[in-house]
Order: sequence, then structure tokens, then C-alpha cells
Amino acid sequence: MKRTTPQIKPFVDLSVKPFVDLSDEQVHWDLGESPSYSQYLNLDKLLNAQHPLSYQHDEMLFIVIHQVSELWMKLCLHELNATVDCVRRDDLGPTFKMLARVSTIQQQLLQSWDVLATITPYDYSAFRNTLGKSSGFQSPQYRLLEFLIGNKNADTIKVFRADKEVHELLERALRAPSLYDEVLRLLSRRGLDVPAGAIDRDFTQPYQASKQVAAAWLSVYHNSVKEWDLYELAERLVDLDYKFQLWRFAHVKTVERIIGNKRGTGGTGGVSYLTKALELKFFPELWTIRTSM
Repeated sequence: MKRTTPQIKPFVDLSVKPFVDLSDEQVHWDLGESPSYSQYLNLDKLLNAQHPLSYQHDEMLFIVIHQVSELWMKLCLHELNATVDCVRRDDLGPTFKMLARVSTIQQQLLQSWDVLATITPYDYSAFRNTLGKSSGFQSPQYRLLEFLIGNKNADTIKVFRADKEVHELLERALRAPSLYDEVLRLLSRRGLDVPAGAIDRDFTQPYQASKQVAAAWLSVYHNSVKEWDLYELAERLVDLDYKFQLWRFAHVKTVERIIGNKRGTGGTGGVSYLTKALELKFFPELWTIRTSM
């Protein structure tokens, strides 16, 4: 017996147009004296700032990832400098939004390593020599970011001596109180027992953890209802530190995945150098007190 296949008529919704109808939209086709999208964003400069030095396909990705990361760092600096200003004024409300934004930006920076890791060792080695001695170690913004948050190391700015303007900028940042320095000053102004040596010190030197500072923070956590804004600030700082540690770890593993244990283009040991930073904490007492809670 011959089997018949039922005929199914396809339903076609003829009311759905195969294009976006703009006839009822009030599009400004003539911009007149108004700046265009491209002009406002300076896209002509932004999109013409990528100049590969080889003919290797993946070099464009390498350049774009690092340029995008520099833009994100610029925004982090913008937000964190504003945060410092608020802390100095004892106006913590706006800082929570700013630090939350920085945390979200850090997530974008963290994910950028996943994109960079799509470059294979073979493909990177094909254009690596064109970098010469250039390296992320020489990023002025990254160094500003570390100094601003609280990781001071005077030796790191020696590499910028050939650029007087940048070197002076970094020297000023090195001498200035960090975000954490300003936060500790705020704790002291609020009546918490912060030792004088923690708030009146040589800011060019790395911060040394203090048991008294840990005790002050522990007091904030034990009185979180009364000291809610300081408690909230502390947790935002921990989040900032946490995301930075994740970024450092992803950096190490991405470098290891692509170049193994080769020396970095800037002269450091590469993975061995980056690994040294994995234990660094910007706000050490905020981590140690967790054991005491």
C-alpha cells in the first residue's frame, strides 16, 4: 500500500516586512551644525591608531586588545580619582556607584585575556620580534592605577625616564596618598584608632600592614549597622582587590599559554616575574580580619 505524505502548507506572515521601516521615524538625516557620531567620538583618530608592524593576521588583535585595555584603564582612573575626592570630603555615597562601575570594568578587562588567548604560540612568535623592547611593563596608566590604589614601587618608574612628562606624572602619583591612605585617614577622622604611622608616612614607600588598622576595621565590621557606610566601603574595596588579583592570575596564565617561560619583551622573566605579584594585596587588613570574624 502506497503511503501518502501529508501536505503541510507553510504559514507566511505577510505583515512582517523584510526590512526596518523608517518611514515613521524622525531620523535627523541632515545634521546641520551638530557633531556627528564619528566626530563626537573622534573615530577617525581612534580607528586609525592601529598600525601593525608585520603582515601577520593576529597582530591586529594583539594591538586592539591592548588599546581597548588602555581605554578601560583610563575610565578606571577617572572613577577612582573621583572616589578619592569623595573620601577626602567624607562623602561616601557616590563612591559606591563609582567602585561598582570599576568592578564591572575589571570584569571586561578580565575577559580580554580570553580573547588574547585565541592567539596561538606559533602565531604570536610570527610577529613578536616586531615589538622590540616594548612591553605592558611600560604602560603609564597601569602604573598610575597601581599607585592610585596603593601598590607603590619607586623602581618601576625608572623605565619612563626618557619621557619627562610621563615620568613627572608618575613621580607625583608616587608621592601622593593612595586611595587606601585616604580611607585610613577617614577612619581616623571618624574616631577609629588608626596609628599615626599609617596616615602620616612616606607615601612613596609600600604600605605595611598594621595590627591596629586591622583592629579598626574589625570594629567597623562588628558595628556594621552604626558604621554602615564604612562597612560598605570596605566591601567595595575588597571587591576591587579581588578582581585585580583575578586579572593578575589570568595575565600569568595567558602569558604562560602563549610564550611558556620565555623572557618578556620588556626584559622581565615573563611568567616568573608576573607570578611575584599574585600574593600582593592592596588592602591587607581587610583580608586578614576575615579570619577573626
